[in-house]
Amino acid sequence: MLSFTRRQLLATAVAAPVAASAGETAARPTLCLFTKHLPLSSYKELAATLRSMGFPGADLTVRPRGHVLPENVERDLPLAYEALSAEGVEIPLITTGLLSRKDPAARPTLYSAAGLGIPLFKLGYHRYRDFEDLDGQLARVKADVEGLAAISGHAGIIGGFHNHSGTYVGSALWDHWWILRDTDPQQIGFYFDPCHATIEGGSAGWEIGFHRLKDRLQMVACKDFFWEKQAQGWKTRMCPLGQGMVNYPKFFELLAASGFSGPISLHVEYKIDAPTEVRRIDKEMLAIETDYNYLRSVYDRAFGAV
Repeated sequence: MLSFTRRQLLATAVAAPVAASAGETAARPTLCLFTKHLPLSSYKELAATLRSMGFPGADLTVRPRGHVLPENVERDLPLAYEALSAEGVEIPLITTGLLSRKDPAARPTLYSAAGLGIPLFKLGYHRYRDFEDLDGQLARVKADVEGLAAISGHAGIIGGFHNHSGTYVGSALWDHWWILRDTDPQQIGFYFDPCHATIEGGSAGWEIGFHRLKDRLQMVACKDFFWEKQAQGWKTRMCPLGQGMVNYPKFFELLAASGFSGPISLHVEYKIDAPTEVRRIDKEMLAIETDYNYLRSVYDRAFGAV
């Protein structure tokens, strides 16, 4: 297994490009890296690094503290798109913080992305805040999501509602389904995360939830975790892909059988320590590479190697 430092990756960016997609069909999902993990100083560096690491796609952050700031989206998203396209890296989805049509960034973000041909975007997060008025709260979230979906439908881009564990609305997959049940599938669908679904759903809940949502599945996030007993009680700890409690071989079998062809975004959410920031970045690069190798292995077994 080869390992790369950030400096080596950028130095070798002029080497052979990512394997061409000529051998792939439209039915094959695009593997992406969530660009939160590469906070590089320029779009060209980001593009060169992704190409050198072999990622066909980027899950680009278009949100506060992201690679593209919402207030600059009409100017900067085309620049990021141009830089990534020049290196042969697709942007099949963007990650936003959008919650409703009232967000001033909603229209600029969705119309700019759609105009570039970016097909999908991830919504931001609503929180469960009042369990005494759960039905009322869900109804308000549903109205917000439907309003945002109306804009995305007019713009020509499809949203993805992510199932984040904890007090995030949608962690209960049945709430997730209920919120979207009356929306147009061409406006909004589901962004399924088997890690967060396993945290909330245990041994079978994640699979039941997947079957409930699969007909409107637009995108997938991959990360891993295990339960750890700490001084404060049992807590989740994120870990390298394939070393935790998510049954990725089974999940990818189900995903392939469902006919899914959307983007699959790799997230490296576990803590990486090092004595210096330069060393930490180098270790994070190695972690991304190791997780990508595992992701590619289960992907190839399910969808067929190129």
